[in-house]
Order: sequence, then C-alpha cells, then structure tokens
Amino acid sequence: MIDRFKILLASSSPRRKEILQMVGFKLRIVPSDAEERIYPTPEETAIKNAELKALSVRDKAEPDEIILAADTIVVLNGEVLGKPSDKKEAVEFLKKLSSNYHTVITGFALLFPNGKLVSGLEKTEVKFKRMSLKEIEWYVDTGEPLDKAGAYGIQGIGAIFIERIDGDYFNVMGLPVGKIYDILTLESNYFI
Repeated sequence: MIDRFKILLASSSPRRKEILQMVGFKLRIVPSDAEERIYPTPEETAIKNAELKALSVRDKAEPDEIILAADTIVVLNGEVLGKPSDKKEAVEFLKKLSSNYHTVITGFALLFPNGKLVSGLEKTEVKFKRMSLKEIEWYVDTGEPLDKAGAYGIQGIGAIFIERIDGDYFNVMGLPVGKIYDILTLESNYFI
C-alpha cells in the first residue's frame, strides 16, 4: 500500500533513494539546485534548507506527486561538520568525532499537491569508537568520507567505527523514513 504515494525526491543522494525504494515508495528523482544557507541554529538550518530544496523543484512535479526534500547535518559540541572540502579536513573531522558523541540532524520537507508544506526534523545521537590516526587516514583514503556530512557513512565502511546509536538509524543515513511515512499517512488520512 505504500506504493500509493508518488514521491518526487528533490535529492541526488543515493542513500535517500535507496531507503525510499527499500520500503516500497514509488519515486522519481529531480535533484534540487537550491543553494544551502546557514541559519542561527543547526535545527533551523536543516529544516529551512529542506524547505528550500522542496520548493525549488515544485514546477517539475506531476499533479499527483508529493515532493520530498531533506538536509542532514552533523553537530559536535555545537560545531556543524558538513561535507569535508578535502582529505585533510576529513581527517580533522574524524579526529574530533573519535571517542565522542555527536548529533545527526535531518530536516525534511514534504510539499503536497495541494500546496501544503509540512516540515520537521529528527535527531539521533551517535558515539564513535576511539580511532587511531592510522585508522582515520586509512578510512579517508577509501574515499567514503569525502562526500558525506561529518566525513563518514554509517551504511558503509564507517559502520565499523560506530560504538552506539541512540535514535533512528535511517536518520543517520540521511532520511528518517518512519517519521516521513507517519506524516504521509496522517496528511492523506490513508490508514486512519
């Protein structure tokens, strides 16, 4: 029944696509070209950027498609760790994450065919194991950290460095699909 929802994913993230397809959503992908901005708080940044992304593709949506956009941010002690600009920055991020908890925040926005915009966020606490400098450099050399917020992918090699997760695993991958499903069913009154 989940395939009843036609999703226009405003993202080029292979992880978001994978999550949505894994649970059975029908989707079409139209990457957003919205320029991400920084707002006063990480939470506001994640939500507002997701909204900007959703609104940026509204003219490309079919009449029955629900637009979904998301923005994932890694926060350590108040510092936002985005996608590293190079290997050196990836090493620095991973040194900071080693032996520490950090918060993964994913803001999301759903733009319905009737024009209603529903947005929200999910937070997950993640603790890294202690990583030696050799481990960090080896991991960075795999290339995996270079295109990911916080310089790691929990669904890939980075999984071996995770000690604990408190919250939604899929949020750490980039999309809190359970929460999004709840909003879709509530807004459409489909299973109520």
